Amino acid sequence: MTDIDNRVLFGAAYYHEYQPSPRLDEDLDLMQEAGFTVIRVGESTWATWEPEDGVFDLDWLQPVLDGAHSRGIAVVLGTPTYAVPPWLTRKYPEIAGERRTGERIGWGARQEMDLTHAAYRFHAERVIRAVVGRYHDHPAVVGFQVDNEPGLELLHNEGVFQAFVDDLRRTYGDVETLNREWGLVYWSHRLTTWADLWRPDNNAQPQYDLAWRKFQARMVTEFIGWQAEIVREIAGAEKFVTTCIAYDRPGVQDPELTAALDVTAGNPYYAMQDGLALPATEHLTPGWTTSGTWAIFHSADRMYSSKQARFLVTETNAGAIGGPAMNAPAFDGQWRQAAWAMIARGARMIEYWHWHTLHFGTETFWIGILPHDQRPGRVYEQLAALGAEIKSAEDHLSGLVPDATVGLLWSNESMWGLEGQPALAHDDGSADPDSYQRILHAFYRGAFDAGAPVRIVHDVQLVEQGEGTRLREPAEVAAELPVLLAPALYVASDALLDWLRDYAEAGGHLVLGPRTGYADTEARARAEVKPARLAATAGVSYQEFSNLATPVRVTGSDGALELPDAAAGAAWVDYLQVTDSSVQILARYQHPAFGLYPAITTAEAGLGRVTVVGTVPNAELSAALVSWAVPADRDAWSSLTTGSVTTTSATTAAGRRLRVLHNWSWEACSMRLPTGVTDLLSSEPLEADALVELGPWDVRVLLE
Repeated sequence: MTDIDNRVLFGAAYYHEYQPSPRLDEDLDLMQEAGFTVIRVGESTWATWEPEDGVFDLDWLQPVLDGAHSRGIAVVLGTPTYAVPPWLTRKYPEIAGERRTGERIGWGARQEMDLTHAAYRFHAERVIRAVVGRYHDHPAVVGFQVDNEPGLELLHNEGVFQAFVDDLRRTYGDVETLNREWGLVYWSHRLTTWADLWRPDNNAQPQYDLAWRKFQARMVTEFIGWQAEIVREIAGAEKFVTTCIAYDRPGVQDPELTAALDVTAGNPYYAMQDGLALPATEHLTPGWTTSGTWAIFHSADRMYSSKQARFLVTETNAGAIGGPAMNAPAFDGQWRQAAWAMIARGARMIEYWHWHTLHFGTETFWIGILPHDQRPGRVYEQLAALGAEIKSAEDHLSGLVPDATVGLLWSNESMWGLEGQPALAHDDGSADPDSYQRILHAFYRGAFDAGAPVRIVHDVQLVEQGEGTRLREPAEVAAELPVLLAPALYVASDALLDWLRDYAEAGGHLVLGPRTGYADTEARARAEVKPARLAATAGVSYQEFSNLATPVRVTGSDGALELPDAAAGAAWVDYLQVTDSSVQILARYQHPAFGLYPAITTAEAGLGRVTVVGTVPNAELSAALVSWAVPADRDAWSSLTTGSVTTTSATTAAGRRLRVLHNWSWEACSMRLPTGVTDLLSSEPLEADALVELGPWDVRVLLE
């Protein structure tokens, strides 16, 4: 990514072409007054760029770019490939995507196309070349966003399926190998020729399902990389190329997807108002946004993890977001809180969706910075104050690396594996395809509540898939991240499980959770004792497991782990059996049957330790566990995370420590500083032991 003066960019998506009346200069003046330094344009309007087949109108954006440049506002220009124009669908109906074989996705929304189809690719490349060719050398343009939130659909088109068969043939060589590796003797699924492979629509075989999901993700990765290559061919390497990721898309494998890009960009949306309260309160939560203060940090850490580098926020909440029945705009101060949290966790751009609120279309009530009357109001005033804060602190925000004391191992393939074979159940007993996220989130939430910042690390960033080559040495990671949480690592290679063992023996504290080490890279249940390849080191194993209809209280054993009365195991129990007399039992279930088995055990392993958690910990149990696991000589600032207050930190390019204090509540509070700092937003020096006041929904940005 180009440097862009090392600033944290601040702005919004801007679509002047959507406005009911010309107001370009007024909009840009208001942006400049609010401290905006970036806008995103152009990605949603293919039919405007190319109103008829081969007929281009490329000049309409020129005044926007010129006006932005004259005010010092940078521009991220999008390629419009995710929203196909009507003339293309009329002339080439065969480019429609299929959610099931032969059943085309109806037109009228977006991303309905088969992104592999030759006719679609021809026209997509033509419009990319036209738009990027017209504006790549405009001085306002600092980067390009190709496509938009890719991976929305799992495509079942004929060409996609045949490409999948070819991919299997290249991977396995012959059908007998596939029969053996997938266990197709089961239910008489043995193939005689490649032509015998059935369609994915009604597939019930988990090995097929995992291969299908991996192939779909590779297809999306190829598509985005293809666009990025075209843009670079035209624009050169001086300007960055990215795409904006919605991390819940089924076709996204983010480390691979971002490998072809210069910088990660993501679109985190979150429940505002009481959805950000600490301690957490019960509230109505929209289904597709994240909920809870911890989830803002988790979203930022996910974005950082894709490339283990700082990232761009290309969309996030401006006003009430999500439709006509989802109206919960932020309380005063909450925009500041979310923005500073994401900056401290690695964001180098905060960009809101979007500048003005649409007067038509599906997203009429996705409220922007300006409401329907187009007059600046509370949202604008709040964001203008935030823009001034970022400007005042920008000299100390370059090169920020978010601090972390706990690692969390993420595996997209395990997520797909547990979607196909869910371990957890809903309240009604039905299988929960979000089992992976539920387990991972339980452990992340515990680290957040314990005030232990997390670095999410992907399995593919530790060990190369297939080859088993180590990409990072276990001892190096143990020195950097003294605790590594590894729950729900359901799909894992021998090499990765051996890496985890070596991490512990090199001095790390490895914490295993449910379903880790259960299946191999084909999602086949392993024949070894569970957790596979780790049981001997951990000193425990299990054969049986049970779902929990209701949480079961968990108490500390022999004073080894102090637990609050509310600590409980939820959703799951592994029937752990101690196999080594040196193992220490940290916690037990208060239950006549499950109490026969330890809930949490720990054992020394070489220079480190392996702790096994046999349940999905509730928030109280998870926080207590992480507090016990993290090193005793923790940063003194971590003690400030209590009640409604959180503290997070990052290291600047100059090697200084940035501290961000949040008060996530209506109640004002005060905290004593463990060290001397400078308040970056007021330039006020503060000595150690000084009392810092935090108002309702307040933020303090401090520099040691």
